[in-house]
Amino acid sequence: MAIATFTSTSIGGSSRGNSKGFVGKAFASLVSARERQARRYVNGYLLSLDDATLAGYGYDRAELERQGSAVSAF
Repeated sequence: MAIATFTSTSIGGSSRGNSKGFVGKAFASLVSARERQARRYVNGYLLSLDDATLAGYGYDRAELERQGSAVSAF
């Protein structure tokens, strides 16, 4: 039985410094896209509330509309 351990400097035989590589960049892009999607979903719900409720929670309707929303039928 063999046990192998890898560190950031041993993969590929050279040190890459702070670069993430393809998989790291793809994962970061995926996370960023999902965060934007979640923000649009939440903004869509918040925009369905009346102005008094939004003000009570500390939101501004104009700012939410600028950020955008995604209204879903589901």
